[in-house]
Amino acid sequence: MRRRALLLLLLLLAAASALSAAAARAAFACAPGGPATSLPFCRRSLPARARARDLVSRLTRAEKVRLLVNNAAGVPRLGVAGYEWWSEALHGVSDTGPGVRFGGAFPGATAFPQVIGAAAALNASLWELVGRAVSDEARAMYNGGAAGLTFWSPNVNIFRDPRWGRGQETPGEDPAVSSRYAAAYVRGLQQQDRRSGGGLKLAACCKHFTAYDLDRWGGTDRFHFNAIVAPQDLEDTFNAPFRACVRDGGAAAVMCSYNQVNGVPTCADQAFLKGTIRRQWGLDGYIVSDCDSVGVLFRDQRYTRTAEDAAAAALRAGLDLDCGPFLAQYTEPALAAGKLSDADVDAALLNTVAVQVRLGMFDGDPAAGPFGHLGPRDVCAPPHQELALEAARQSVVLLKNDKGKHRAGVLPLRPAAHRVVAVVGPHAEATVAMIGNYAGKPCRYTTPLRGVAGYVKQAVHQAGCADVACAGGQQPIAAAVDAARRADATIVVAGLDQNVEAEGLDRSSLLLPGRQAELISAVAKAAKGPVVLVLMSGGPIDIAFALNDPRIAAILWAGYPGQAGGQAIADVIFGHHNPGGKLPMTWYPQEYLQKAPMTNMAMRANPKTGYPGRTYRFYTGPTILPFGHGLSYTQFTHSLAHAPAQLTVQLAGGHAASAAASLPNATRSGGGARAVRVAHARCEGLAVPVHVDVRNVGGRDGAHAVLVYHAAPRGAVAGAPARQLVAFEKVHVPAGGVARLEMAVGVCEGLSVADRDGVRRIPVGEHSLMIGELTHSVTIGVEQLGV
Repeated sequence: MRRRALLLLLLLLAAASALSAAAARAAFACAPGGPATSLPFCRRSLPARARARDLVSRLTRAEKVRLLVNNAAGVPRLGVAGYEWWSEALHGVSDTGPGVRFGGAFPGATAFPQVIGAAAALNASLWELVGRAVSDEARAMYNGGAAGLTFWSPNVNIFRDPRWGRGQETPGEDPAVSSRYAAAYVRGLQQQDRRSGGGLKLAACCKHFTAYDLDRWGGTDRFHFNAIVAPQDLEDTFNAPFRACVRDGGAAAVMCSYNQVNGVPTCADQAFLKGTIRRQWGLDGYIVSDCDSVGVLFRDQRYTRTAEDAAAAALRAGLDLDCGPFLAQYTEPALAAGKLSDADVDAALLNTVAVQVRLGMFDGDPAAGPFGHLGPRDVCAPPHQELALEAARQSVVLLKNDKGKHRAGVLPLRPAAHRVVAVVGPHAEATVAMIGNYAGKPCRYTTPLRGVAGYVKQAVHQAGCADVACAGGQQPIAAAVDAARRADATIVVAGLDQNVEAEGLDRSSLLLPGRQAELISAVAKAAKGPVVLVLMSGGPIDIAFALNDPRIAAILWAGYPGQAGGQAIADVIFGHHNPGGKLPMTWYPQEYLQKAPMTNMAMRANPKTGYPGRTYRFYTGPTILPFGHGLSYTQFTHSLAHAPAQLTVQLAGGHAASAAASLPNATRSGGGARAVRVAHARCEGLAVPVHVDVRNVGGRDGAHAVLVYHAAPRGAVAGAPARQLVAFEKVHVPAGGVARLEMAVGVCEGLSVADRDGVRRIPVGEHSLMIGELTHSVTIGVEQLGV
């Protein structure tokens, strides 16, 4: 009887949940029996843009204007419901935007590592798998009326300055890593079906275009900042990830940023929006403003005289959707005043509605579609939570591992020898801090303390600091020191959080906050056993004191590792996982900040002014830790199995016929070096095959990221990077084993260099490819056909 009553109760609850979900969303467009079922925009056999064009043609001017904003109004007479465009999913479904609502059947979603940590894995397959898992959960929530289908992710801005509070959201400082990440994550999110006219599971959006990496620093904020950017830096740094996002990933959207670039707000820059993004890169989708940035260009930047002028400038430039109410308020007056045409509005709506069509939003009930089976059981599903743990493990970077008694590194710790472990520091019991910003509600948390406790007989906890700020004289440092004095080993979990680095909050220092360094040094001085320092942060930290302290045996960086971060950290410390992560950004000394104002956008150094340049590609000064640094519990060696010594570039079309005494379409530097415009080269299939044998000569199985750097012939193009990452792959190699990686470095993409005018050129002559301890030379020549 009891069992039958319980079953009946469960059935009633399920029915109530289904009714609640149905009530949470309006009727599906083009549902059978609806007012528009027979109209062309409901016909699945027609191309997406034809269906979109039909719908737009049926709208009144007032209806059109209310579709230009993120909380788009419905059109009841056509059976079209209102839609919220703004949802977020940087590293898991997030309720940062109003499009996602947790509760009921969807209390949370899997929280993967913050993007900067995921980038450290240098594993494009992992990035796509995470995107796919997030896509499953987002579609499931959409089916349940708890989310939209348009997610404004990923953030692929270059992490140019170590102070940037939002650097944590990005894949780091390197254009190649950021580009690969962008394409992989977008493919995972969208799962585009190119055979069915470009159908989408979700619509991803790459943000924030472009040269956006300052929130609030030194009296300047992102709403008023005019980024002065050289064409060379735009081409080879700031725009590169967005180009890959659109061209390689097939992203359905791009978001323009708050700032101006060279005096023009990006959301009103026709050369950027219509020229670069849509014509050059071929965006098949929509362009959306960052939230209220159309209002910002009028109110804060005073770029236009009137609000109507601002609305007209944005739409004429190629903006399709406004996050915020501005276009809904001022587009009709702009039309009435003749500042804008109805064709401009129609063009914008054609782009947004076509994406909705590709998402199946005009195909009736999604339950009958290809993703209709996804539901609550697919959110926080066990495979997704296991993937979050694996991603967190791969994101951990081993920064230091001094030799122990037996000449191997102190790590991994051995539970048999380290039975009592002190876990101290402000992040010892971290939960919310582990997920970083733009996060949702995790399925659950595993704290570092809990992770360590699973390996040892006793885990003793003392915070040492009341919080991450660790300020004031009342910090419980003495208790942490006493715990370390009694334990067989001590793990200090320290670092930053969203009170130190966040959106709207750039850092003023690269040092650990408050008295954290004092805590770490005091614990290290008193500890009976080895001391392991674990750092959580999105940005780099000047930890020279810890690297130079012999009493601190090992240091790990874990980024913000997500819901399973504590387990992943413990798995690395105790050897269940062999770390293979590498830093996706340079760690600078504190003194660097005095030489590099955050408002100086130049990537290249200027010796005359003392400006040091930025990132490993252009900065040659002292570092705390370099880009790409990361240790392992084993050792890998490289040998080159195959790579050509010479390669010939053929000139396209009639360019060869213009050759005279000098190389056609080439520039000469002061040293006489020559470089061919990429636009004049036959690029298709032109690549340098690089086959590398990776040997694990240590005693543990492990994964290793092989990094291939390129250096152009000296003096070929002014301002060429000292070196530039052009290829990377992750490979797992068992102890004593060998694995072969076959990579291809595209000549036009990887071996070209942007000149001062932002024109990409392929230098003629001897190029260097550097792989670990190896350097291989490839001589590039030119074939002058028809001469």
